[in-house]
Amino acid sequence: MRDIWKMNRPALDRSSISEEEWALRSDLAAAFRLAYQFGWTESVGNHFSAVLPGGGTTFLMNPFWMLFSEIRASDLMQLDWSETDRMEKPNPPDLSGWCIHSRIHALNPAAKVVLHIHSPYATALAGLKDPRIKPIDQVTARFVNRVAYDLDFDDVAISTAEGDRLAAKIGQMPILMMGNHGVTACGATVAEAFEELYLFERACRILVMAYNTGQPLNILSDSVAHKVSGGWEGCHNMAHFHFAQLRFGLDRSNSDYTS
Repeated sequence: MRDIWKMNRPALDRSSISEEEWALRSDLAAAFRLAYQFGWTESVGNHFSAVLPGGGTTFLMNPFWMLFSEIRASDLMQLDWSETDRMEKPNPPDLSGWCIHSRIHALNPAAKVVLHIHSPYATALAGLKDPRIKPIDQVTARFVNRVAYDLDFDDVAISTAEGDRLAAKIGQMPILMMGNHGVTACGATVAEAFEELYLFERACRILVMAYNTGQPLNILSDSVAHKVSGGWEGCHNMAHFHFAQLRFGLDRSNSDYTS
């Protein structure tokens, strides 16, 4: 039983993969490792994906039920969202991952990278009757008019119809707060999507801590909240600088994620 996870590690011919694709694989593998380090993971569930260079129908996603802490660039599955019978073929991906990610990539072309996770503070807020992000500081204000909310949770996402519904809910927003479920972050690059996820989890943590005091929230006025939110747009390349330095840390401690 100790070796059962190796079933998800088919041999990959590195020579057949372009440098551009390998760079994307390495970035996505780093995102998995970092999510594990930050304590955002839930057993062997949840899933990250990224559209392959070229703008076609193929994308990368983690293999069926592998710990985020173990995922390497070579482990990532190459999938095609146009294959409607993919789950009936050999070596299928996680059903929920397929239903969510294939449909978001198919219906929202701008969502090149999709990160779905049940991080602790986002999931805690998702369980509230009102999970909206209230602007009470700079980080929470970042998400003014940048979060879509889905309050119609009915079951685990295991159907194309549910994937389509979630894709329609998120639209062009970078964040989908999934009531009674978790969070999905989208971006044009791994670094940008990861930054959205990182700061959103921090915003949720700030709110949970504020709620725990039992005191009324000091919510920013609409004008101030929008001004602060707009200020984030001037932080050009912040996501890429942050992600690059997080990767430097991984390279020092556990660089096998790039293999």
